Amino acid sequence: MSAGRVLVVDDEPQIRRIMRTTLTSAGYEVDDAKTGEEGLEKLRSYRPDIVLLDINMPGMGGLAACKEMRADAHVAIIMLTVRNAEKDKVEALDAGADDFITKPFSTPELLARIRAALRRVPVSAQSTPPRIGVGQLIIDFDTRTVSLGPAATRLTPKELDLLRYLTQHANQTVTHRELLQAVWGPDYGDEVGYLRVFIKSLRKKIEPNPEKPEYITTEPWIGYRFNGVPEPV
Repeated sequence: MSAGRVLVVDDEPQIRRIMRTTLTSAGYEVDDAKTGEEGLEKLRSYRPDIVLLDINMPGMGGLAACKEMRADAHVAIIMLTVRNAEKDKVEALDAGADDFITKPFSTPELLARIRAALRRVPVSAQSTPPRIGVGQLIIDFDTRTVSLGPAATRLTPKELDLLRYLTQHANQTVTHRELLQAVWGPDYGDEVGYLRVFIKSLRKKIEPNPEKPEYITTEPWIGYRFNGVPEPV
């Protein structure tokens, strides 16, 4: 039984060959594309569960391709980048990626990221209403959007899982490890810098002033806290 269908979009033939061999050995079905444009065509015809998308490609770049692919709410997207700056990673998340991985990367790291991206967080016994409000913030879990006014902003699946977990534990400090393992799974726990990138991206979507967050605040050296009492709306 297949572990899932993967589409690799990268302009380097060697990378595509290595990825195909590695992922096939791990039980995945694999197809590939060498440009963003070809990747979009394969997305429609191949219907992958997850796309591994290089950020630097000739023609349509990875960020532009990611924005187009994000119209499909069901596919997971991991961006492959040689850039290690936090702003580049946030840029990838802003484009709609669920995750990012920096080249060069190891096979165990790649497989862990794929498992995490494909993982669906089970609905907590502490059920969440489909639509909640906290102050001016409206979170719609069904449409996967947030709004501070008339305009709604779409969240990636992982951003939604992250926000859901924090709101389910509103006004409590949630440790880095607990948050990572609840949302990304048991392979995670110590990646505090990684989590910070996702929190920064999420704050850009839910905070009136992301530089002075009101809803998601940092508990130094410990974790994060969602402030407010979520109410069904």
